[in-house]
Amino acid sequence: MLGTPAPSLDSRRQTGTVRFCLPRWGTEGRVRIFAKRWGVMGLIGVAAIRRAARWCCAGAASFALAACASYQPLPLQTHLRLKHSLSELVHTGVRIDQPLSVYDVAVLAVENNPDLVATRTQRGVARAQVLEAGLLPNPSISASYLFNLNPSGGDLFNAVAATVTQDIQKTITMKGRLRTAQAAALQVDASMLWEEWQLIGKARLAVFDIVQGEKLRKVLIAYRNTLQDRFERGRRALGEGNVTLATVAPDLAAASESRKAVFDLERDLDTHRHDLNALLGLAPEVVVPLKTQLQVLQVDSKAVMRALDDVADRRPDLIALQLGYRSQDEKFRVAILGQFPALTFGPSYGRDTADIRTFGPQVTMDLPIFDRNQGNIAIEKATRDQLRAEFEARLSAAHSEVLASLATQRLIGRQLQEERAELPVLQGFANQAESAMNAGNIDERAYVDLVSANYAKQQAVLILEQLLLEQQVAIATLIGAGMPRASMPTEAAYEELGR
Repeated sequence: MLGTPAPSLDSRRQTGTVRFCLPRWGTEGRVRIFAKRWGVMGLIGVAAIRRAARWCCAGAASFALAACASYQPLPLQTHLRLKHSLSELVHTGVRIDQPLSVYDVAVLAVENNPDLVATRTQRGVARAQVLEAGLLPNPSISASYLFNLNPSGGDLFNAVAATVTQDIQKTITMKGRLRTAQAAALQVDASMLWEEWQLIGKARLAVFDIVQGEKLRKVLIAYRNTLQDRFERGRRALGEGNVTLATVAPDLAAASESRKAVFDLERDLDTHRHDLNALLGLAPEVVVPLKTQLQVLQVDSKAVMRALDDVADRRPDLIALQLGYRSQDEKFRVAILGQFPALTFGPSYGRDTADIRTFGPQVTMDLPIFDRNQGNIAIEKATRDQLRAEFEARLSAAHSEVLASLATQRLIGRQLQEERAELPVLQGFANQAESAMNAGNIDERAYVDLVSANYAKQQAVLILEQLLLEQQVAIATLIGAGMPRASMPTEAAYEELGR
């Protein structure tokens, strides 16, 4: 910006850029108009005000150029174009030409999730607040030039006064305000990491629900076909007069119920696919290919209990709360420093009409009689106490959630073990049922009952497996499994962030 001439109006219209630069003030013409208006100034006054005007314009120009900023319009996109293929996603390190694993889907979600992309822009705001908090307050300049309107009295000089002052209170509290902004910026980073961690958990659950749902759908379709065949045979027998309506009615109800179960599952699967596409930023009609072999998370109860000891140093949301508490603690410290009365200090120069010149310090200070910042101190202290209580409540809830999930996992694991133990027996009965019916050893009703029991057991096993996977994902998310142990920022980290 420095050394660049201000663009013309036409160029501004073409580029859409407006620069806030100092215009030409026409100094000499303004001085002549001012002198003519008063009509009592001598050559000394005219020369002095010309010099003063030149210095003021030069100083104003320097400040304006130093603070010259450019504006670039950024219109909103009101028509969003959804991505209609995996190739349009950011997929660094992910093979999109083959079925995706749970890990691949998690990577794609973190890189492309629209909500997460929007959340990351908060980092820029937090960094800008750190920059703003680290700026010293500008010194204030006051100047006056008083014309001698009665030179016949013996005083032949115009009075001049100039003062430069600095806000001492803001300078004293600058370090505290900078620490507050730095801790808040680190809190934003930790909060974003927690959102990414939660998004990974959601992506895992979506993949598990889809893959397990497809397996369950095959079982339900096979079960539906078996019941439908049984009903069709009963209906033909009814038409031939070999059975009664009371015999066929239960078969009709069972076939209808099985069809309803398939339809409900298909709607659930469609919802899960749409949710997964939304996580990835894809259009709803895109089909994401997934591997059928799931990477099951191994959750050991003893390892989980050990991880609970330092969960506050690993879970990003708890780290974010600690950083927020540290930021508020710095605000409380700044409020205490705010008891120091507002003080401005600086040198002052003056010359009166008798050419007597003075120079010395000038101090302006508020008298802390009524307002000693006690209101802000009480607010910041109460806020700090509130954040402390919120952190303790979140930490307690984290422990309770993990312990409850472990108990649920043990219950589901025990039920799954029992169901799996019975599955081979029922599969053996179902395999023998058809040959037994063909040999006339059992009737068709017994055959259907044996096959139905086998399908029902397969459904129970698949549902329990899905519930167990969901509990494992929940526990891994709650304890921050895979997250490195974090530590609060040191003095060097604050200094690095400040730079």
